[in-house]
Amino acid sequence: PVTASEARLDGNGRVMVAFSTTGGLALASGDQALSKGETVFEQEDVEIPASWSPMAANVVASKYFRGHVDSPEREHSVKQLIGRVVETIRSWGERGGYFRAGEDAQCFADELSHILVNQRMAFNSPVWFNLGVPDTPQQASACFINSVEDTMESIMDLAKTEAMLFKGGSGAGTNLSSIRASGPVSFMRGFDAFAGVVKSGGKTRRAAKMVILDVEHPDVMDFIGSKADEEKRAWSLIDAGYDGGFNVPGGAYDSVFYQNANHSVRVTDGFMQSALSDGPWHTRAVTSGDVVDTLQAREVLRAMADATHVCGDPGIQYDTSINRWNPVKASGRISSSNPCSEYMFLDDTACNLASLNLMKFLDEKGNFDVEAFRHAVALTILAQEILVDYADYPTAQIKRNSHLFRPLGLGYANLGALLMTAGVPYDSEEGRNLAASITSVMCGQAYLTSAEIAADMGPFPRYRMNRRPFLQVIGMHRAAAEKIEPTGVPADLHDAARGVWQLAEERGRKSGFKNAQVTVLAPTGTIAFMMDCDTTGVEPDIALVKYKKLVGGGFLKLVNQGVPMALRALGYEEEKIREIVAYIDQQECIEGAPGLQEKHLSVFDCAFRPAKGSRSIHWMGHVRMMGAVQPFLSGAISKTVNLPESATPDEIMHAYVEGWKLGLKALAVYRDGSK
Repeated sequence: PVTASEARLDGNGRVMVAFSTTGGLALASGDQALSKGETVFEQEDVEIPASWSPMAANVVASKYFRGHVDSPEREHSVKQLIGRVVETIRSWGERGGYFRAGEDAQCFADELSHILVNQRMAFNSPVWFNLGVPDTPQQASACFINSVEDTMESIMDLAKTEAMLFKGGSGAGTNLSSIRASGPVSFMRGFDAFAGVVKSGGKTRRAAKMVILDVEHPDVMDFIGSKADEEKRAWSLIDAGYDGGFNVPGGAYDSVFYQNANHSVRVTDGFMQSALSDGPWHTRAVTSGDVVDTLQAREVLRAMADATHVCGDPGIQYDTSINRWNPVKASGRISSSNPCSEYMFLDDTACNLASLNLMKFLDEKGNFDVEAFRHAVALTILAQEILVDYADYPTAQIKRNSHLFRPLGLGYANLGALLMTAGVPYDSEEGRNLAASITSVMCGQAYLTSAEIAADMGPFPRYRMNRRPFLQVIGMHRAAAEKIEPTGVPADLHDAARGVWQLAEERGRKSGFKNAQVTVLAPTGTIAFMMDCDTTGVEPDIALVKYKKLVGGGFLKLVNQGVPMALRALGYEEEKIREIVAYIDQQECIEGAPGLQEKHLSVFDCAFRPAKGSRSIHWMGHVRMMGAVQPFLSGAISKTVNLPESATPDEIMHAYVEGWKLGLKALAVYRDGSK
């Protein structure tokens, strides 16, 4: 028997247990099955790098290896997996003329393999699912934005397009504001049902989708309350004896609508200003623009906060800020996003994602290796750019726009772990300065690399008509970089955070840019496990000791790997570190640990308050961190702002306002215990 906390690879390299999260790992049957010694996933003779954890091995073997288990075609080694992906990208790069000689192509393949096998970077899941797999569409993008018109044909086409995207392991978002009154909320039921049936990537996790409605749409109030109403129905079903688990067939949440979609309301500066001044707000007819209803803007915002207080939806997207930073204004407005709200671009476009593991760029002394990081950024951008032309797309329009604009989505994971191990509180000026600097280097280097590719191969086809707004946005990035405070930031990192934008702007003015967008901060769900990350995306750690719920029941205990590193950075002796770690293991809380100085407690603050403690990161700490890094992203940030169970709708409204004031593009709030 293998218990949840003892799962390992056995001596023969057999994966004994594949664990699960709602983010999409392979299903496990939970503690009950484990206690009986039942095998929930097994593959013999699996070859995994020695430096990878059992968790990373479980994820890769159960989720990304292709071929039927126990068949000769089944992949059994990470060498095969990475080799399949890298060789595909290399061959596409050679076909596309990205390399001057065979030696260049081999160097590229070797370096890309190096950062992948050493967990410095990972592509989004569709790349691992699809690239190089025979008789499989070479879909490489995780994020899609679809348009919809006010016709039945278009609405039904959207349902089909989404289904095919979910099948390929991707998510999709759509702004439904083009559909006339009484339409969007009704059609959302059908879209949600299809998403529940078509699992992501043909696997076990739910599909991911986003539905957005503009705040001036006549149906906005029905839209705001739609998911909260279903949540209350789920509560009634739970009271009646239905299973309250989220991913349980036939359970309470499986019996109500909208559980496969994130909902967001698109607001403007004008709306937010009216809400603050308690002024009126007009909803307008879709076809004529005539006023339909006159509401109080503050009441609309309050309704959003009330609904979010109940169930976490809807989120809020700040339309004016989004389009102020739109680099291709001459080609159209940005009206929608992907499901997690980090990819924001024109309708009918796609974005392939990749994420860098920040912890892997610390040297032996714990210093951040700026040059290695920049090199990895450049290498990854080149790899993502190669994917654009040769990947498959679900519709002709998405393919066309992908080739015309070539948007990419490079991001990172493990920021929370990096800050903690450096002895820097997440909610501090030093922490925000450090995060801003790293993000600035990443985005500036990505644009610099894009300009270097453009110098040889020409800019993206729609660049010239967008040159003026594009360079204006690059200038906005550069101006923001000049304002990063140096406190808490190593000198070489701070210098690079500003200097790289000067290089990117100078090169871009001469040659243009190959890609209309280059960076986002994605949630890095499954690939964060593949890279052995303690924290995902831009998030802080959830807790020093975490319990992840298994889809089939039971929990998996995960203890933070960074606490000893943080204590060493703060100057504690090894014996004292062992005592503090032992205390955390026992109490699942660091407060009261023997010998820990009170001034260092904030370093270990996490998103949630431990059961035996009183501390957590204040929700404004989340919002302020987002505000620190947003100016250095082409897209937006997938992040949850965690509020305590006691939070009120007024506090949620305050979060909306503060996010707007800080220049965010989107904000999602989750009140602890609301599901």
